[in-house]
Amino acid sequence: MKYLISALLLGTTALAVPAKADTLDIVKQRGTVTCGVSQGVAGFSAPDDAGKWSGFDIDICRAVAAAVLGDPEKVSYVPLSTKERFTAVQSGAVDLLSRQTTWTLSRDSSLGLRFVGAAYYDGQGFMIRKDLGVDSALKLSGATVCTEQGTTTEQNVADYFSANKLKYEPVVIDSADGIIKAFDTGRCDVYTTDASALYAQRLKLTDPAAYTVLPEIISKEPLGPAVRQGDDKWFGIVRWTLFALIEAEELGITKDNAEAGLASANPAIKRFLGAEGDSGQQLGLDPRWAYNVVSKVGNYGEIFERNLGQSSELKIDRGINAQWNAGGLMYAPPVR
Repeated sequence: MKYLISALLLGTTALAVPAKADTLDIVKQRGTVTCGVSQGVAGFSAPDDAGKWSGFDIDICRAVAAAVLGDPEKVSYVPLSTKERFTAVQSGAVDLLSRQTTWTLSRDSSLGLRFVGAAYYDGQGFMIRKDLGVDSALKLSGATVCTEQGTTTEQNVADYFSANKLKYEPVVIDSADGIIKAFDTGRCDVYTTDASALYAQRLKLTDPAAYTVLPEIISKEPLGPAVRQGDDKWFGIVRWTLFALIEAEELGITKDNAEAGLASANPAIKRFLGAEGDSGQQLGLDPRWAYNVVSKVGNYGEIFERNLGQSSELKIDRGINAQWNAGGLMYAPPVR
């Protein structure tokens, strides 16, 4: 599947979904969800040596497949560059984009996309070599700074240095792997992108322990899945799948106890899992769509922990990605 994207983006339209097509029906007929992901970022979306994909963004794709098809493995992954990602959604080459993409007004209004919500609240940071002896981004005047072309980081870093009256030399590179090579060989002093990606990319450096991420966060980067504009039924399904992951954690429903929850004395849990009521009918899904999501993929906290948290290589703190009742921003409308 990954080799089809180039043909689609070059103008081959035979496999593209028509603008007004019902994506839910197409996905059911096809039997898989086609998900646009990164070309390889540890913790978010990356294939292993056997070609099996894993990561936080991958689990969002898997959750959608579980909700729609009852099986989280029924996903075709399409690796996309930053240049390709929006065109792939617009053309119908992918049903869903789950690829560390920042939700902004311009992207949500003028690119033919709709962001379903924020799956991860991030912010742009800076990574440097420890031997530079710098402990703050405010001490980076005169530095060469690597950024990825076609991302929000270019404008953010320009704004930050301008606002703080600091000089810098931008080194704009068209891929994350290209930046890693440039940074590792000393072509630039600083690597700037979303802080979560810095932790992931640091693992690719020759000597990860020689680098540190500075404390400053200079932007708001709400990362979330996106679908095609005008595809309202599919938009609702992907949006409520994300909300279900978040609410499941709040309700204490996990991958291991979801089965027992079907007989819970708590009506909110039984309603959520589809043992009572039928929220699935409103979405065009099975009554136990949310049960399928949580029992087969886990809740939001489980997904975060295994891919990004203390059980992962990245060991990122939950921070503002904690539940709203634990001091974070994660809050979902109720599934009822």
